[in-house]
Amino acid sequence: MGKIQYQTLYREVADRIRDLIEHGVLAPGHRIPERELCEQFGVSRTPLREALKVLASEGLIELLPNRGARVRQVTLKMIKDTFDLMAALEGLSGELACQHISDGDIDKICALHEKMLQHYHERELAEYFQVNRQIHESILMASENEVLQEMYNNLSQRVKRVRYSKKMSDSFWQQAVEDHEEMIAALKQRNGQRLGKILRDHLCHKLEIASVEGVIDHRRETA
Repeated sequence: MGKIQYQTLYREVADRIRDLIEHGVLAPGHRIPERELCEQFGVSRTPLREALKVLASEGLIELLPNRGARVRQVTLKMIKDTFDLMAALEGLSGELACQHISDGDIDKICALHEKMLQHYHERELAEYFQVNRQIHESILMASENEVLQEMYNNLSQRVKRVRYSKKMSDSFWQQAVEDHEEMIAALKQRNGQRLGKILRDHLCHKLEIASVEGVIDHRRETA
């Protein structure tokens, strides 16, 4: 990676660290190596520490008094609490999307769905997740509720590495695809109540995957 330009410096640093956490380079419970990251990004401690404050507000890291920062442990309770709230927001986004979405936007989401199915049949998990995320984001945008979108995106950062984990069995993957088939059918019918319920249940399936497949640490967070 090259050095970061001064403009929006701490936000770019936050994005870089967020990616390192998401891809497991910085593992849960590990200290943030501030000096190494400053050298890697070509920045001083000031923008790095501002970036850490942003990531702490998102729930990705913990700031330790006089001891730096560490990547936050992902526990079952934390994920469940977050998913409960996200499920309510995503369900509402589905209901609102059916009220506002255009025929053209439905066609675009259907095209993404077909692309996602192709990745599923070819067992391309990373590509599948990328298109999967685009589908959810498109429904969220179609809600036309900016406050809902902001709250949801903020929460989503906390659980991204669980929601889009590479640890997923064939049976759970098939269940996820079946959920998406039902989502598309409800969206085409503009059945907001049905779509909202499917989206809420879909996140519950994700929580089950994370728990069963060992993505979540069931132990309590340590001090």
